[in-house]
Amino acid sequence: MKRLENKVAVIYGNGGIGGAIAKAFAREGARIFLAGRTQTRLDEISAEIQAANGSIATAVLDALDEQAVRIHIDKIVSKTGVIDISFNTIGLPQTGIQGIALANLSVENFLKPICIYAQSHFITAKCVLPHMIKQHQGVILSHVPNASRQSAPYVGGMIPAWSSLEALSRSISLEYGQQGVRSICMLSTGIEETPLIDEVWSIHSKVHGLTLDQFYEASRSFTHRKRLTTLKEFTDAAVFAASDDGSAITGTLFNLTAGMIVH
Repeated sequence: MKRLENKVAVIYGNGGIGGAIAKAFAREGARIFLAGRTQTRLDEISAEIQAANGSIATAVLDALDEQAVRIHIDKIVSKTGVIDISFNTIGLPQTGIQGIALANLSVENFLKPICIYAQSHFITAKCVLPHMIKQHQGVILSHVPNASRQSAPYVGGMIPAWSSLEALSRSISLEYGQQGVRSICMLSTGIEETPLIDEVWSIHSKVHGLTLDQFYEASRSFTHRKRLTTLKEFTDAAVFAASDDGSAITGTLFNLTAGMIVH
């Protein structure tokens, strides 16, 4: 049997991570409900999953809108009876946020990622929790990169933003673990196959006076195996964490940094 056979998964975000997670979960038998802000991207992901005989429904949705998220969740539950997995993978363009020294960063751009990430993840968790508590089972997943634990210069408000996601994940597990809800924060290096990483590392390579290739190579050198987390490694780990095989994992980071971060 596939690891996520008959599971119902709602995924927020139609970027590189969200699309890859939707495809991986569908391959493992999950019924996918994918919400994002870009219809064309949602259609592309849906077509690929359907071509592989997977099950997916999409919705254009702003994950910062609590009412819209709640209505979307309630509609899913009315169709399926349950929600087994929630994974918020939203991203934010980083131009104007990273690559600027703190003393030169506006208050607005410092706070922007903190407010957006914390608000969105709180909303999506808050809206799904009553259903998971009622069914006495469910998994809430989130994702942060190594910079949440290994601070780097010129990252602005992203480090406190990512740290807030780690803390929220722990709090969810602490408050609702006895009611069957697991909460896991996936920790990875930068993932080279995702489009956002080129934007971010182009910004940082310029600040540090390096070429993009040099910056990539420097990043790889900080891992024990001298290569970064791959998208397949990330999605495989997420499948395991979301499955019944990962039932003992909650309230913690799932560390996929290949030694870049050592606990």
